[in-house]
Amino acid sequence: MIRVLIVDDHRLFRSGVRAELGETIQVIGEAEDVESAVAAIAETRPDVVLLDVHMPGGGGQEVLRRVLGAGSQVRFLALSVSDAAEDVIGVIRGGARGYVTKNISGKELTDAIRRVSEGDAVFSPRLAGFVLDAFASSEAPPIDPELDSLTQREREVLRLIARGYAYKEIAKELFISVKTVETHVSSVLRKLQLSNRHELSRWATARRLV
Repeated sequence: MIRVLIVDDHRLFRSGVRAELGETIQVIGEAEDVESAVAAIAETRPDVVLLDVHMPGGGGQEVLRRVLGAGSQVRFLALSVSDAAEDVIGVIRGGARGYVTKNISGKELTDAIRRVSEGDAVFSPRLAGFVLDAFASSEAPPIDPELDSLTQREREVLRLIARGYAYKEIAKELFISVKTVETHVSSVLRKLQLSNRHELSRWATARRLV
């Protein structure tokens, strides 16, 4: 049985993943941020870590840097709502064996975990091109200070705004209130020094976040 640790800062999502995994997967622990993830991996020594990309304390790339930098042989499978090229490329360069998005089915996720545990590389279909393009070039993805200033949730809201979602639709998609969506939008506008959602959409499209 494959031993898995789930690392994600949303408790409800962790519970959902645990419920969806098949009988061949044993969930041996959970963590909600970088510090608890590093400690749990050292303590439980899982076969595979399901790793969220954006979390408090530095995100998935920081977990990869600290764990793999210490010589651990654990295998990582990134599981994120983000399908942005910079997120995919960043964690793969950091040492993850694969990257799948959170709309994956329980059966597909179970299969992805099994394949990663056996040493295969696994990607959601549309993400494979990002990885091939990135490693065909010797250039690292550019650093974007404005994008880096946004939290995971702010990026999620921004991406949905750019795709034309109404506030109520975003709230339903992310399981948050409309009021919280409005708060995130206001924060993004302030950080990026933009005036309205139309400018947000153009900003996101220019950075291929849509």
